[in-house]
Amino acid sequence: MKDWRKTLILPGKKIIDAIRIIDNEALQIAVIVDENHRLLGVVTDGDIRRALLTEVNLHSEIRSIMTKNPHTARMGENRKQILNKMKNHAIHQLPLVNEFGQVVGLYTLDELTRIQPRDNIVVLMAGGLGSRLMPLTNGCPKPLLKVGGKPILEIILENFIDYGFNRFYFCINYKAEMIKEHFGDGSLWGVDIQYIHEEKRLGTAGALSLLPDKTKEPLVVMNGDLLTKIDLQLLLDFHVQRKATATMCIREYEYPLPYGVVKLKDDIIVGLKEKPVQRHLINAGVYVLNPEVLDLIPEHTFFDMNQLFDELLVKGHNPVAYQIREYWMDIGRISDLEIANAEYHKLFA
Repeated sequence: MKDWRKTLILPGKKIIDAIRIIDNEALQIAVIVDENHRLLGVVTDGDIRRALLTEVNLHSEIRSIMTKNPHTARMGENRKQILNKMKNHAIHQLPLVNEFGQVVGLYTLDELTRIQPRDNIVVLMAGGLGSRLMPLTNGCPKPLLKVGGKPILEIILENFIDYGFNRFYFCINYKAEMIKEHFGDGSLWGVDIQYIHEEKRLGTAGALSLLPDKTKEPLVVMNGDLLTKIDLQLLLDFHVQRKATATMCIREYEYPLPYGVVKLKDDIIVGLKEKPVQRHLINAGVYVLNPEVLDLIPEHTFFDMNQLFDELLVKGHNPVAYQIREYWMDIGRISDLEIANAEYHKLFA
């Protein structure tokens, strides 16, 4: 994906500035935003041509010819929904906006209709016991539990395939043969699947020390019990553009306290808040790691991702965080599985 940030322009800039953006960035669009990156409008190559026919002054402000309230893509919409929106409205570019109306990406029809194979390795952690999902996991590994009639791990795999990934490693342990029997070598999906069999539990990062292949590209690591609509293209773009060594996806998690909270000062009540909602940013179980990061992982030793990121901090690598705003569900309990099944056809089918 080309650097969409270079298409952003303030409304007070001149039309000639928008023309330069449209010509230089080869995306045929200038995206007009305010100082906080909130979308105000767009100007396309066609808008420029129509303006030139009316002999508009090229030194006029860009706001004078921009299309206000343009069509947009929303966080959580899938590729098919976005493509349908483009085709229905005969448009070739679609700004991606978050819940605050801020531009966080740009889809183009050309990129959406041309899936290019990727060299990035994807590692899916599928060896957990699924203790909190017993008795469902007594005879079935958690990644093979079904959501919408399909195993969780298969939904994850197909989502990666939709973005052009084709090289996979499954880290397996508990009921490993059932997973290998279901997925085989990946040929049914037109991809290559290999397996890392943990003889003992190595944690969410330790298994990466067993990867046999060396790669020059960043690798994507994901827990095998997650359902998410994260845009993997935007995630990789973020990692590369930030020149990050490691990226951890995070998610805002909120929960209400069951009691009213009392604030005191010297035994005097100075405030009351009834059942406040606590909000925290949590590790979302999706990572992008440069190959050199693997050298920090000890072999045959239990080592989780938090330890790895702590080690990166100690060594001054400054890992970055990418916030998932799309759908995300960690299927750790039976109630989570029930919710995922209820939501599946609306979000994934």
